[in-house]
Amino acid sequence: MTPLIIEAAINGSTPRSHNPHVPKTPGQVAADAVACIDAGATVIHTHLEKLTVLGRPAADEYLEAYRAIIAMRPDAILCPTAGAGGTLQERWQHTELIAESSLIKMSVLDPGSVNIANSGDNGLPGSFRGVYAVPFEEIEYLIDILGRHRLGPSIAIYDPSYLQTTLAYHKAGRLPPGALVKLYFAGEYNFLDFVKGGFKFFSLNPTRKAFDAYVEMMEGSGLAWSVAIPGGDVTASGIARMAIEQGGHVRVGLEDHAADGKPTNAQLVAEVVALAGELGRPVADSRTAAQIMGLPRQ
Repeated sequence: MTPLIIEAAINGSTPRSHNPHVPKTPGQVAADAVACIDAGATVIHTHLEKLTVLGRPAADEYLEAYRAIIAMRPDAILCPTAGAGGTLQERWQHTELIAESSLIKMSVLDPGSVNIANSGDNGLPGSFRGVYAVPFEEIEYLIDILGRHRLGPSIAIYDPSYLQTTLAYHKAGRLPPGALVKLYFAGEYNFLDFVKGGFKFFSLNPTRKAFDAYVEMMEGSGLAWSVAIPGGDVTASGIARMAIEQGGHVRVGLEDHAADGKPTNAQLVAEVVALAGELGRPVADSRTAAQIMGLPRQ
C-alpha cells in the first residue's frame, strides 16, 4: 500500500491557554517541527502568531523558523498559511516572498467560503460572527501563484462544495500539480473557542457514512487526500483508521486538536504512526511524500 503521509499542523490560532505546548515564536516553531518530523510527520503547516502581519514582515518571521528547520531537516515539506485582512495582493505577498527562498514546497488553497462563529447558547452562533470568504477570483489568483512558484496546493475542504470546486478545476486542468486534499470533519468542540458542544461550522460529522461520501467524490481523481478534524481528535474518532485503511493520509496537530489532555504535536504524530504500524501501512519519509503528491519541488 502507498506509504502514509502525516501532516502536522502545529499551531494555527490555538492559544497557549488551551494547550501550553503550542509553538508560537520562530524558535519554538522550528524545534517543534523537527520533533514532529523525527516522530514521523512529513508535511509541516504553520501560522504566525498574528495573521494580520503581512508582506515582508510576515515573510521574515516565517523564514526565521523555516531556515532553521531546513538546516536540520533539508527534505522537510513546509507550508505557510494565508494572511488576514488587507488587499488580495497584501494577503498573499508573503507567500511569494517565501517561495523565492526555495524553502517551501506547498502553500494553502481554501476553495470556498463559509459562515464562522464562536459558541453561543444552545449550540447557536455566538457574538463573534463572520464569513471566511475565498471567492473564485481569489482561488484563481492563488492558483496562479502556486503555478508560477511551483508549489503544491494544500487544499482545505470545509464542506462538499469546496471539494466540488477543487474537482472542477482539476478536471479542467487548472489545478497545479502536487495537491493534497484535506477532508475536514466537524469535531465536538468549536474550532474558534474550543467550547465542547459549541457551534459547528464544518459540515460533516466524523462518521463512516460521511467519510464514504467524501471518498466516493474523490474516486477517479488521482489526487492524494487526507483527513482532519478541526476541533476534535482525528485518531480517537476512528477517522484516521478509516483513512489509513482506504489509502488516504492523515493530518494531526495542535491547530486542530481539542480533547481531554495536553498532548504535544510530536505525541499526536506518534499516535498515527503507531496506528499505521498496527494496520500494516508504512509511513512515508519526506522524499517519498513529495513523490506521492507529485510536488513540483522535490
